[in-house]
Formats: sequence, C-alpha cells, structure tokens
Amino acid sequence: MSSNQSLSERDLSVLWHPCTQMKDHETSPIIPIKKGQGVWLEDFDGNRYLDAISSWWVNLFGHANPSINAALKDQLDTLEQVIFAGFTHESAISLAEKLVEITPSGLTRCFYADNGSAAVEVALKMSFHYWRNLGQTQKTKFITLENSYHGETLGALAVGNVALYKETYAPLLMDVITVPGPDCYHREPGESWADYSTRRFALMEQALQQHGDSVCAVIIEPLVQCAGNMRMYDPVYLKLLRDACDKYNVHLIADEIAVGFGRTGTLFACEQAAISPDFICLSKGLTGGYLPLSAVLTTDRMYQAFYDDYQNMTAFLHSHSYTGNALACRAGLATLEIFQQHHIIEKNRALAATMAKAAARFHDHPNVAEVRQTGMILAIELVKNKQTREAYPWQERRGLKVYQYALSKGVLLRPLGNVIYFMPPYIVTEEELLLIADVAWQGIQRAIKD
Repeated sequence: MSSNQSLSERDLSVLWHPCTQMKDHETSPIIPIKKGQGVWLEDFDGNRYLDAISSWWVNLFGHANPSINAALKDQLDTLEQVIFAGFTHESAISLAEKLVEITPSGLTRCFYADNGSAAVEVALKMSFHYWRNLGQTQKTKFITLENSYHGETLGALAVGNVALYKETYAPLLMDVITVPGPDCYHREPGESWADYSTRRFALMEQALQQHGDSVCAVIIEPLVQCAGNMRMYDPVYLKLLRDACDKYNVHLIADEIAVGFGRTGTLFACEQAAISPDFICLSKGLTGGYLPLSAVLTTDRMYQAFYDDYQNMTAFLHSHSYTGNALACRAGLATLEIFQQHHIIEKNRALAATMAKAAARFHDHPNVAEVRQTGMILAIELVKNKQTREAYPWQERRGLKVYQYALSKGVLLRPLGNVIYFMPPYIVTEEELLLIADVAWQGIQRAIKD
C-alpha cells in the first residue's frame, strides 16, 4: 500500500523537480499528493493542505472541479489530439472565438502554444518577424523592465530580469535593453502609487526615444511582477506605455500569463488602464489549472504582414506538436464558462476585500515592510528592520521557515524569498482565508525568532 514515505523514496530515486535544490529533500520530505478536492490537497497519509497558491498560480476553481471534469470526459470520448497544421477541431475554434471576444479590443487572431514561456517566445518571434517582413530589419532589440520575469526558455529568460533565474545562463542569452521599473515598493514616503509610477515612466520614455528605431517591442507584466516578489504598480504606467509605444513605432507585449483571468480584479489587467496591447500572452489559469496550454492574441495587422504567397517565404515559423490540443482547449472553454455563468469577477471583488481584512494585522508587524494587494494577489514583505527596510540575508531562508511551518499546519504557502503571498483559488471561503492568514502570522513569528 502506498504511503508518503514509500512514494517519496521512489520519487527521489528517479525524479528531478523544478525550481528545487534536490539536496533540500534530505531534510524536507517530498509530499506525495493522493487527491485534490476544491481548495484542499490530501496526501497518502491522510494529511490535508489548503492550496493557498493555486498550485503555482494555475488553479482557479478548485481541484476536481465538476464542470471542468465533465467537459474533459466528454471531449475524451470524441477527440484527444490531432495535428494542428492543415487540420482543426471545434474546441480550438470555439476557445479562440471566446478569447477574441473577451480580451482587449483589436486582438483578433489567436496562436496556440503549450505553456507560458512558449507563448512569450511566440510573441517575441512574431514581433521581430513582423518588422522583418516589413523591411525594417534594423529592429532586433527588446525592452524589458527590471525585476521582470517572463519564463525560462532562452528567449523568455533573456527578456526577464530576476537575477536568480537569469545570471547562470547569461552567456546563452540575447542582449536586451532593461529599464528601471515602476515597482511601488520603492516610492517615497507619502507618494501615491500613481505618482510614483508616472514619475518612473520618464525612464522608459528615455529608452524608447533613444532606442526606438532598433526596438521590436516592449514586454511587461501588467500591474504585478509576480515572480519578482509580487511587486506592484499603478495602471497609469500601462496607459503611458501604450501611448509611447505608438509614438515610437514599437510593439507592446502584455504578459498576462500570471495576472490574467481575474487575478488583478478585472478579467485582464490591461483593462484597468483601458488599453489594448499588440500581443497578449495567456496561460496558467487558461485551463483552470488542468492542462498545459497557452495562447497569444494579436491584431489583424500583425496577421496580414505574414499572409502572402508561399514563394515569398513570409510565413511565421513556430510550431509545437501539441498545438491546440483538444483536451486542453476544452478545459479552457469550461473554465471560461464558469467565469460567465457564476459572475466570478464580481465575486472576486468581495473575496479580495475579505483577504485584505484577514491580512490587516500584518501592516503593523515589526518585521513587515509592506502589505500590498492587487485583486486576488496579496503579498507580505518580510524584513529585518521595518524602519530601514533592511532585508534578511537570503542565505537565512526565512521564507522557507514560514513554508515549512505552514505545511505542518495544513496550509500550502510557497514564499518568494522573504515575501509571503496569498494567491488562492477563487472558490476559497472567508473561513479558509482567515486560516491562511493565521498560519502565515504564526509562521512569520517563528521565522523571525530563529
């Protein structure tokens, strides 16, 4: 009979896990999960864990969601996968139609890929290739923000700026132009998010003025730099950036892989600035956390730049064997139906207010520099000194201690360094949010004492 110990031993004999120093598991056991139900996960020894981070930000409506389950079972009986070159199927068409309908205006073409990093690669290549097809071969560069993260394939890694992810592979990466960002953690005392983000935009304006002729696109994570310690900024920055990209003839790529599908309080973060990017990259919550799928939505102008006689060799060059996978597309459709049928965005506003209330006590904690929130994302920045904002040395791994304590109390929190964040599924209850906050508080108390 399987147990946590037996499965952990089998795992460690053959597997290599992502974003993990495997030696840690000599002292911190792997947790084998037997089943999931709603916001709860259960291991083989009967322990339960509240999934407070949506299983790496993907699970929107709970594990074993009956609506998504039913859709997948139906799809499985008809078509699981077909080559997407020269063939198509109804689930892929219907999902693309729906995405065109709900994303910001002007995004009329959908290109499928397998995951978030792949979506970013598609957008980067498509932007570059667009300018090439138009004869503007001098446009080869990309502008990105400091502290940004866009994935870990080589192109996506190159346009990111989180040192932990990027420095090791630097010799393999293309050169990009990195601009200081609008991260409001660094604003002056009394300065509003909007004022700080506006002031910081001057640095982006300078970069576009100086390099616009050689730049294909600017790529950003709208409103929240998730892997960059959940740092946040004001929508005014997006509005200013959209105008500047138009002014300097540069594309705008919105990486909404983590912040899309209701995470920031609107269906897509770009809505809060009333802008439409030239590309929007989607993944994670797209299938409700069930299957890997990503989509890049772009404009008809982009599409027409590649639409030509074959002999002119202008077609876009990118493919994945599982492009437009039928099961994944059906999961995506079922997920979007839940949004529509259950008025999720409106409900999330109430949930976000409850989350803020649950975390209110952290504002006055002597080792918390900031509690920040955008919609259904709340982050607590743990520091050694509240007045100076001196950080704990990263080697002390204070956030890891919070994680380990939370697991012992039945809550899955996986901090980013010393930033503890809540990013739960949208079906979480008030009682469960209070449990998450209580366990985080207790975990922080223990982490700062060690």
